[in-house]
Amino acid sequence: MSASQIDAVALDGVGPLYDQIRRAIRDLILNGVWPPGTAVPPEHALMERLGASRMTVHRALVQLAREGLITRRRRSGTIVASPPASHAMLDILSIPEEVRGLGHAYALTVLRRRDGRAQRPVASLFELGRAVDVVHLSVLHWADGVPHVLEERVIHLATVPAAAQEDFSTIPPGDWLLQNSLWSQAEHAIGAVAATAEQAELLAIAEGDPCLLVERRTWNQGEPVTAVRLLYPGGRHRFVGRFGPYGKV
Repeated sequence: MSASQIDAVALDGVGPLYDQIRRAIRDLILNGVWPPGTAVPPEHALMERLGASRMTVHRALVQLAREGLITRRRRSGTIVASPPASHAMLDILSIPEEVRGLGHAYALTVLRRRDGRAQRPVASLFELGRAVDVVHLSVLHWADGVPHVLEERVIHLATVPAAAQEDFSTIPPGDWLLQNSLWSQAEHAIGAVAATAEQAELLAIAEGDPCLLVERRTWNQGEPVTAVRLLYPGGRHRFVGRFGPYGKV
């Protein structure tokens, strides 16, 4: 590891420190500054350079490894991974970032919340056991005062007990989970559905209008973290992905 290599890791000051570190290293890799096979500075060097705790640096590196950008080996250290033959990274997107990226002002409304054993309709919707303790949330996200997406989510309290103390009035549940929990596996599906009368009223569309439904589940080492259903008005949204050798760019 050269001095210039560690000096190249520069933070942008935006968002949680672990995510700043993740983005700084990711950008060095995707921009070709650190090509495949490059040794990534060890955790202690990154801690000294960035003034971060070991846990913070470790969390950033774990996320980069999940994204397939680095390979961590116990004896030989951490290196930049070779591009896989076919791989598309799945981003866990921040809805506020999504809205602001469109040039709109973001706001949210928590419509409903219930903590405790999953009620029968919720258990059926998310394929849960009735004995599972969850936080069940319905949240409406706004863009410049227009309904942007309707979120229905359960958070597993056995895996993320701190969720019981968070009211989610200022930070949406997805962003809070990215900052306060870890995930190691995700399942993602996109489909098309017709808006029910209740959904149409909340999204300011007509009953039966087409909507894009994004469903996602995450686990950490086999333990469920969260399951979410995001309902977007079909006439206002489209999903676009651009991919390179390491996935989405």
